[in-house]
Amino acid sequence: MEVFSGRPRSPERHPPVGRSREGRASLLNLRSAAGQVFLLQIVIVVLLVAAAVVGMVLQAASDALQQGRRESVVAAQTFANAPGTAAALQSPDPSAVLQPRAEEARKRAGMDFIVAMNTEGIRYTYPYPQEIGKKFVGTIEPALQGRTVVEQAGGPPLPVGEGTNVQAVVPVTDSRGEVVGLVSAGLTVKNVAQLWLPQLPIILGSGAAALVLAIAGTTLVIRRLRRQTHGLAPVELAQLYEHHDAVLHAVREGVLIIGPDGRLLLANDEAMRLLGLPEQVQGRPVRELGLPEPMLRLLSSPDAVTDEVHSVGNRMLAVNKRPTYPHDDRAGSVVTLRDTTELAAVSGRAEVARERLKLLYEAGMGIGTTLDVGRTAQELADVAARQFADLVTVDLLDAVLRGWEPTAEGWRHLRRAAIGGDHQRVPVYRLGEVITFSVHTPQMRTLQEGRGVLETDLSQARGWREQDPERARKALECGLRSLVTVPLRARHVALGVANFYRTADSPVFEPEDLDIAEELAVRAAVALDNARRFTREHAMAVTLQRSLLPRGQPDQDALEVSWRYLPAEAGVGGDWFDVIPLPGARVALVMGDVVGHGLHAAATMGRLRTAVHNFSTLDLPVDEVLGNLDDLVVRMDNEEGADDAANGHEGQGVTGATCLYAVYDPVAGSCTMARAGHPEPMVLLPDGTVTCPGVPASAPLGLGGYPFETAEFTVPEGSQLVLYTDGLVEDRVQDIDVGMERLRRALDGFGDRSPEETCQAVMDALQPSHSFDDIALLTARTRIYPPSRVAEWDVPPDPALVPSVRARCRETLAQWGLEETGYATELIVSELVTNAIRYGSPPIGVRLLHGRCLTCEVSDGSGTSPRLRRAATTDEGGRGLFLVAQFAQRWGTRHTPRGKVIWAEQFLQDGTSGASHPAPVSFLLDQFDLDQFDLD
Repeated sequence: MEVFSGRPRSPERHPPVGRSREGRASLLNLRSAAGQVFLLQIVIVVLLVAAAVVGMVLQAASDALQQGRRESVVAAQTFANAPGTAAALQSPDPSAVLQPRAEEARKRAGMDFIVAMNTEGIRYTYPYPQEIGKKFVGTIEPALQGRTVVEQAGGPPLPVGEGTNVQAVVPVTDSRGEVVGLVSAGLTVKNVAQLWLPQLPIILGSGAAALVLAIAGTTLVIRRLRRQTHGLAPVELAQLYEHHDAVLHAVREGVLIIGPDGRLLLANDEAMRLLGLPEQVQGRPVRELGLPEPMLRLLSSPDAVTDEVHSVGNRMLAVNKRPTYPHDDRAGSVVTLRDTTELAAVSGRAEVARERLKLLYEAGMGIGTTLDVGRTAQELADVAARQFADLVTVDLLDAVLRGWEPTAEGWRHLRRAAIGGDHQRVPVYRLGEVITFSVHTPQMRTLQEGRGVLETDLSQARGWREQDPERARKALECGLRSLVTVPLRARHVALGVANFYRTADSPVFEPEDLDIAEELAVRAAVALDNARRFTREHAMAVTLQRSLLPRGQPDQDALEVSWRYLPAEAGVGGDWFDVIPLPGARVALVMGDVVGHGLHAAATMGRLRTAVHNFSTLDLPVDEVLGNLDDLVVRMDNEEGADDAANGHEGQGVTGATCLYAVYDPVAGSCTMARAGHPEPMVLLPDGTVTCPGVPASAPLGLGGYPFETAEFTVPEGSQLVLYTDGLVEDRVQDIDVGMERLRRALDGFGDRSPEETCQAVMDALQPSHSFDDIALLTARTRIYPPSRVAEWDVPPDPALVPSVRARCRETLAQWGLEETGYATELIVSELVTNAIRYGSPPIGVRLLHGRCLTCEVSDGSGTSPRLRRAATTDEGGRGLFLVAQFAQRWGTRHTPRGKVIWAEQFLQDGTSGASHPAPVSFLLDQFDLDQFDLD
């Protein structure tokens, strides 16, 4: 049997064992109310069952007698009135005639006996023949008078055995109506149990059902009682009441319970003391308690009240009121009273402290959210203007605004950096205006003394009024009343001052307010100094990085180039790019990105850019350039890592970088490219189609030991190569794939734009509102060298053919209008071809390129490179390359898959050679027999 204890029912399907045992124990324990009720119900059920059984037995006996009386009368009358009965009684031998008939009738009627007798009571018939002729046992006198007699009497033995006989005696009359004999019929009532035993299971079942219902009712009552009493026993309820009463009168808070009719049901001792109530007030209407009218309205109103303060006598009481049953209109209410008289003054001071703490908390959260000096100053003005002052101004040194170290020499000349509050009504210096403070102003005093200055009445502040008399007069007319000015100091250096003003509509500043202003200034000064230092470092890094980036486009004929560079807001990164002219009219394009931000990244970028220039000067293949850069980054990592470990700065020297290196050849119209962890470039074709050249991705620089794959592809004339860093296509909220798709859409369909227009369109479409990383973008439109400006031919390995090479060179220069450079060019070509024939191997070729400069290239199949040396006067050779170096402005060697190329460039000015022959050349020619070259 489960018994509830008043707590929410557990979601388990089966009740806990402890609760089941507790329920059974409560029913079986006769000391408990539940056990006693259960026992009483069992006794009642048993008595009811016993009474029902007794009543049923008595009723069954009575019914059996009544039935026997009816049946005996019917049988006796039927036999007495049967035809021939009267005649048989008057016959000489009545027994012979009536005995068979009586037995047959007895059996048919189900009677125990049917006796026919004469008027004297002598039997003529009986179930046992030996009893015939004997005297009938019973009353016959009424029957002789013509009445029917029904009685209970004993008699001789019967076939059914002994028992109580129920017999009826009726008269037999003749045709004249005279009684000629008697007939008696009867039954023996042997066992009445046959009538009531079939109904006994019903009675017992009803009793059992009643007992089950009693148990269920008792259980439900117990569960309801436990629910209403929260599972507490009567003893516990009594203890709870005692404790409740003790606590109610001991608590230092007044408690009133008011009924729905407005009568006071309960008042504890504290409530009676606070309200001054008499002893016998329970049950009286609230209106009769003699309380003040505001308190009476509050107690009589059905509305809930929270912490309302009312005056009762000389006390200030905080009142709370709640209904006893919120959803019942007839419910009463509970009122609590708390004496706040002693806490009123303390609460006022606590409220002021709370407001100040709130102000300082908001200052800590709202000042210094950015690393911008001006924005930080404005945040200070906005925070203070909301809760502390009516007007706030912040004046800073120019050096602080520019990120420089502040000095005391600039104190008199401060610049208005921020204004907060109501500055439209009060005339103040404008934002950005330089203010020259006099020595006696509160601002100069606070800077010199290093502490805040309080002016409670500005009309009496002589120094403040002397600063600008006309402006001060207008400010006072507008209601300006008091001032607190505090220095903004960080690391014992003043950065500026903060001025807090209040108008006549607000209370004047007090000494406690000076402490709050100084605390605000301390917090703001730290943020301003951090912003200043960041501004300085950011400016230094930007300056360093911009000084390391290209400042102008180099002279070259292969590409029309344009670029954009945008430094990050949070700090300069290591993005860089370059356009490097190479021999043979080729141009190298470089785009790189150094991991990290700040001066370290900018310095690393400068080192890598210098290294790329050096490797490009060697005219190495693109994969070898990236390989050498990778080795350099690894060495830089090792060096800086070792230095940081020695100084206790683990991990600060680790460097990583990405780089893309491409070489474009305008003569062949091809581009060779490799990338180390860098985003793949895009190619904007002249018809507006945007493609990716499919340059394989290689590992970033700094991992060491990984090869770099190269891709070579043909670029149609007028196409634009678009190189960029990941800052353009990727940020904190945008994946790089999404950014590259946006870049593709920005380029698609605009193949006729110039590189400058392409750069601007891409930046307009993809430049983020807040740049968290550097952005570098480079676009280069390709050009093809016209065939008319390229001359090349093969040279058989025969020294005798050198004069024909010079002659063909002379003819080509004449076609180009470069006769003035003929002598030097013929000398250079002759020397280079002679060296190729003498020291190189076939095939040998010559190529002349006419562009911004005249380039002479001699190629052969040998991999050995010539070197320049100074020959002695007695040496027969060794002067050829010296002559080449003197007549050409640049010369060098580059290796190809089929050998090498020796090249020399002569700068052209207005179609002629711009080189002047130095004096050592004339001296050398005087000693050198040029006839061996057969220049004619």
